[in-house]
Amino acid sequence: MPEAPAKERRVDGEVREEVLRAARELEGAAPQEVLRWAVGRFGGRLTLSVSFGGPEGMVLLDMLSRITDDVWVFTLDTGFLFEETVRFREEAMRRYRLPLRVVRPELSVEEQVERYGPQLWSCAPDICCEVRKVEPQRRWLAGFDAWVTGIRRDQTAARADTPVVGWDDFFGVFKIAPLASWSREQVLRYAEEHGVPLNPLLSRGYTSIGCEPCTRPVREDEDERAGRWPGMEKTECGLHIVNGKVRRAVS
Repeated sequence: MPEAPAKERRVDGEVREEVLRAARELEGAAPQEVLRWAVGRFGGRLTLSVSFGGPEGMVLLDMLSRITDDVWVFTLDTGFLFEETVRFREEAMRRYRLPLRVVRPELSVEEQVERYGPQLWSCAPDICCEVRKVEPQRRWLAGFDAWVTGIRRDQTAARADTPVVGWDDFFGVFKIAPLASWSREQVLRYAEEHGVPLNPLLSRGYTSIGCEPCTRPVREDEDERAGRWPGMEKTECGLHIVNGKVRRAVS
């Protein structure tokens, strides 16, 4: 098992420029090649996020497990996840040898209700996501230099310019998206060909799975993320992008 994440890490401007120059050659590379580069470049300072909801994280988990067993995987447990997601998480990680850390908010659900009132997710969803997702992830990433994520360019217009390797100003880490140029069909094909387990909710009409109160199944004619925050203008939780800008809600 890799060492626990460091309490502090620093990436200076010179290192940032060096990594981003090298990373430009990875545009168009296979996801496995991107992951091998990331493991070689960052080693134990690399971490992979997996929601255990969508297929992308599971595909990256499978790919990474074929390269190394010395990288931390982390997942955010907001306290509002589907029971199916929590059960699937435990089952899936018995299959893979990579170490997993479940990262939770500092506020319990009960403490959040006491501070903000019930159903914060429905009246102030940005603040709810800030408390239950953004703050915990920021705390976890403070010990790393690079973060691997499963986002794809074709998921939303806001993600269309996602680089394979970029710098995340908010979290202060390199953000690596090996599947940026892949389609959903390519992701699912890899999962089928390699026997990658997937969240059972995906076979029940869900295509993007988050917190239970904020997620519904989608129709065939809808965008794959249409089931997230239904009835609201909100389309992102804030981990990646907010209104086209690297900006988060203020709680």
